[in-house]
Amino acid sequence: MTAISNLEFKRPTWQTAIILTLGFWLSASLVLDWVIMPSLYISGMMSQASFTTVGYTIFWNFNRMELLSAAVVLTGVLALSKTGYRWRISSIILSMLLLTIAMFDTYLLTPQMSAIGVHLNLFETAIPLTMNLLHGSYWLLEIVKLAACGTLLSWCWREQV
Repeated sequence: MTAISNLEFKRPTWQTAIILTLGFWLSASLVLDWVIMPSLYISGMMSQASFTTVGYTIFWNFNRMELLSAAVVLTGVLALSKTGYRWRISSIILSMLLLTIAMFDTYLLTPQMSAIGVHLNLFETAIPLTMNLLHGSYWLLEIVKLAACGTLLSWCWREQV
């Protein structure tokens, strides 16, 4: 005998969009931070005169993708919160934090690092203190972003948005 089961694993469309967007965003961030940038550094790209232009182009494109991803995640979390679905106020706060970090990276950090990088002297080995401060800020924001993305992804996966 065969039995027909009507048991389905059904998620709201917005929840699926959030999961896919966060998964893509996390993987793209990890590839950029742990594969692309170290490869450019090891290959000696930083000693080239065009490093600032290449870095700005890479981050300009990536930051726009991050803005789009953050907007999709925030929209999805807000849509789920209005449908009466089980949600947490902390998921809204985390998604707003992700959008804020993406905007900060796009409109403040990347342009400042590129502007400082244009004025670096190739024969000078010392990196300006401002550049070190901006790199430290970038990595701090990157750690916060990865933690927020991971937390939000785990909440969404367990259907507790």
